[in-house]
Amino acid sequence: MGAQWKAKGKAQAADARGKLFGRLAKDIMVAARNGADPASNSRLRLVVEQARKVSMPKETLERAIKKGAGLTGETIHFEHVIYEGFAPHQVPVMVECLTDNVKRTAPEMRVLFRAGQLGTSGSVAWDFDHLGMIEAEPAAPGADPEEAAIEAGAQDLEPGEEEGTTLFLTDHADLDIVSKALPAHGFTVLSAKLGYKAKNPVSAAGMDPAHLEEVEAFLAAIDAHDDVQNVFVGLAA
Repeated sequence: MGAQWKAKGKAQAADARGKLFGRLAKDIMVAARNGADPASNSRLRLVVEQARKVSMPKETLERAIKKGAGLTGETIHFEHVIYEGFAPHQVPVMVECLTDNVKRTAPEMRVLFRAGQLGTSGSVAWDFDHLGMIEAEPAAPGADPEEAAIEAGAQDLEPGEEEGTTLFLTDHADLDIVSKALPAHGFTVLSAKLGYKAKNPVSAAGMDPAHLEEVEAFLAAIDAHDDVQNVFVGLAA
């Protein structure tokens, strides 16, 4: 929870699957601006691999690549915007958006942040590290994550979101290099992206349960917004 907030529960998970495909399609379109061939476009390759891991329909994936590369005649423009601030009870939050209309997104974010506090650029970012985040699972029994991290060039590692997975943390410039190296050291890469990790996360276990509910309701409302790609929160289990 200290790296990226995700919805809980079966209903939220089912809804999140549709949102995940939509968000991946946006990432693919943005990455494909630099070329439609994943073999020569490392950013696109990473997103395409992630899309395939979650079984995105092939036609959806290919259509997103063509749109982003300008092969359909459509003009696709997404602006990357980050909103910084606090959830209720001073829990720091970084909200990453891809929007085709900042004039629409900005006021909607201000409304959502009324339950917390919207900050200015840099007001919260100083308390987060900008890192490469690679979630991977052992390709065979006995694969040692610590050894793999050292050999592949990762800076650190921690348990992943799913049981049995490992989150390898890298310098933001080394994301592609490490993700390519991990398979040779016994790990299958499930996802690879740049993200934000809180330096001093608030302890969820130490919060009043009612306060924690308010925080999670705030995060769920933010995450439900169509322009939101990722929500990074300074909250530790």
